[in-house]
Amino acid sequence: MQIDLNCDIGESYGAYRIGCDAEMIAVASSVNIACGFHGGDPDVMAATVAMALRAGVAIGAHPGFPDLAGFGRREMRLKPSEVTHLMIYQIGALQAFVRAAGGRLRHVKPHGALYNMAAVDSDVATAVALAVQRVDPALILYGLADSRLIEAAKGLGLTVAQEAFADRAYRADGVLAPRSEPGAVITDPARASAQAVEMARTGRVRSIQGDWIQVKADTLCLHGDNPDAAAVAKAVRTALETAGIDVTATVIRP
Repeated sequence: MQIDLNCDIGESYGAYRIGCDAEMIAVASSVNIACGFHGGDPDVMAATVAMALRAGVAIGAHPGFPDLAGFGRREMRLKPSEVTHLMIYQIGALQAFVRAAGGRLRHVKPHGALYNMAAVDSDVATAVALAVQRVDPALILYGLADSRLIEAAKGLGLTVAQEAFADRAYRADGVLAPRSEPGAVITDPARASAQAVEMARTGRVRSIQGDWIQVKADTLCLHGDNPDAAAVAKAVRTALETAGIDVTATVIRP
C-alpha cells in the first residue's frame, strides 16, 4: 500500500516568517511551493526550491489569489479568464525557478480560497485546469477528491491526484469544514495520524457531524503554517509507515 504525503511550504515573504519548511520537507514526498501571490517572494521561492531539490522531494506550484494580507484565504470573484491568467503567471514563475535550479516542476495545487472555490464551482474549476493544460499538460493537478476540479481536469485530459487532508476536518457532504468552525483544523498529532491511516487504508473519514464518508485519496496533505505542524507531520509520517503504508510521490491512479 502506498500514498503520497504533500506539504504546503515556501509561504514566508519579506520580513515575515511563516511555517516550518525544513521540518515539513523532511517528512514529505512532495511539496507545494507558494508563488508570491498569497505568500512567498522571489528569494523565498529560490531558497525553497533549492531545499526541496536537495531533499529529493517532488516539487509543485502552489498558486493562490493575490491576497498577502488575507493569506489567500478570502474569496475573490474574478472572471474565469482572470483566474486562468493569474494561475499561468504563478505556475510559470515557480517553473522558472525550478528549471534554473536544474529540477523539473511535477504538479500544481491551488491554494486556500481558490482551491475551495474550484472544488465546488465548475467555472472556477475549468479556469484552473485550463491554466495547467496551457502551461504544461504533463503537469499533475492536485485537487480535493471527487470535486469539480478533479472532474474539470479529467475533462481536459490532465492527470490528477485526488487529495485528502490529514489535518483538516470534513463536513458530511465531503467538503472541508471552514476554518472558522471549531475543530476544523486538527492540531492533535494522534488524531491527525489516525485520520491519515484510516483514509490511506480504507478510503473513508469520519465527518465533523460523526458520519463516515468516502474519500478516494492519492495524496494526503499537511499544512506547514500551523504552530503544531512539525509535530503533526512527524507523527503522521511515522503512523503511515508503522501501518505498512509506503510514502512515495509516485502514486497516481488512472
